[in-house]
Amino acid sequence: MQEHLPDWMAWLERHPVSYTVLALAALLALAWLADWLTKHILLRSVDRVLRSTTLAHDPEVRALRVISRLAHVVPALVLTWGIQTVPELPEAVVTVVQNVCGAFIVLTVALALAGLLDLINTVWQRRPDAAQRPIKGYVQVVKIVIYALAVILMIATLIDRSPLILLSGLGAMAAVLMLIFQDTLLSLVASVQLSSNDMVRVGDWIQMPQIGVDGGVVDIALHTVKVQNWDKTITNIPTKRLISDSFRNWRGMTESGGRRIKRSVYLDQQSIRFLTDAEAQALSRFDVLKDYLAAKEAELAEWNARAPGTDRDVVNRRRVTNIGIFRMYVERYLRRQPGIHQGMTLMVRQLDPTSDGLPMEVYCFTNTTEWVAYEGIQSDIFDHLLAILPEFGLRVFQHPSGADMRAWSMGPAQTRA
Repeated sequence: MQEHLPDWMAWLERHPVSYTVLALAALLALAWLADWLTKHILLRSVDRVLRSTTLAHDPEVRALRVISRLAHVVPALVLTWGIQTVPELPEAVVTVVQNVCGAFIVLTVALALAGLLDLINTVWQRRPDAAQRPIKGYVQVVKIVIYALAVILMIATLIDRSPLILLSGLGAMAAVLMLIFQDTLLSLVASVQLSSNDMVRVGDWIQMPQIGVDGGVVDIALHTVKVQNWDKTITNIPTKRLISDSFRNWRGMTESGGRRIKRSVYLDQQSIRFLTDAEAQALSRFDVLKDYLAAKEAELAEWNARAPGTDRDVVNRRRVTNIGIFRMYVERYLRRQPGIHQGMTLMVRQLDPTSDGLPMEVYCFTNTTEWVAYEGIQSDIFDHLLAILPEFGLRVFQHPSGADMRAWSMGPAQTRA
């Protein structure tokens, strides 16, 4: 083999084109071999080292391919250094290949760094306090900076000029860049304010009626905050709107452990009246009213005994009303309910009379914030109150229905028939 080597060298010198083609083929083969060795030896060794970690088998982490992207730098470096050894190549071709390989290396490193930032964000989201301090917006800002620098370096490498020349020209383009990236800059400021002031977290229930948002926050990014509404639709809110517009965050309710019930029963005002002694005594069979009625009876008897004119006319006496007894009953009934939070505000009050009746409002808090359980507790309470009203001689106000109109039009005789 060695004795034929001089003949081969002499033949190659007589055929420079063939020499160049063979050298290029050898260089490409060497670059392919370097890529194969990097992927099958280096990457496998790194994979064995990382296999002991908890993230090694995570498909979301492995899909980022940070190290595999860096592996593409090796064949590019081989081509960059090896192209100079190929004989009979024009200087322009060598420069173009080196510049393209250099730009490819810059792009590969930029993509690897972006993948590393995504990996950091993925690992951060596994932390229990990640919802309180999301970093996705900051990661996206850093990625934008990396991509911008990568574009400048790639252009400078391709045209074989110093990147400082391109950077010096950015001063004149500052106004244009600010105009182009104004949404990004505003979103960055809004994202910093949201995070520093702890205004929104992933998992918060927020409401923005002006744009029809009512649901839980599922993602906070640089430009948008993604909200899944309760009807399972997705709304993307520009981050800057959470600073410029008002919104309601229900996190305080969730953290307090109680959810408010604020609902009224509208009573027919014509059913409100004083109770006779016999009627008041009959209501003593309610356990929640027994002590109250006994104390109230003693209080009224003492007051009526001292007040002048009470022996002449009943109008001069203090008497209990069915609505007053009912209001006290509702309050004491709520005090005994296991689903009501007894450490928070609890009251039953009358609101201003309306044309739809007298509102008797229940204001209290449940001891759970879970939606289904909350609605169940609220419904059970008002089921009972609506059913117990006749015991106090009260009626719920209700507008006449079609059946009422038909009954009135038939007349008393036909109605009885």
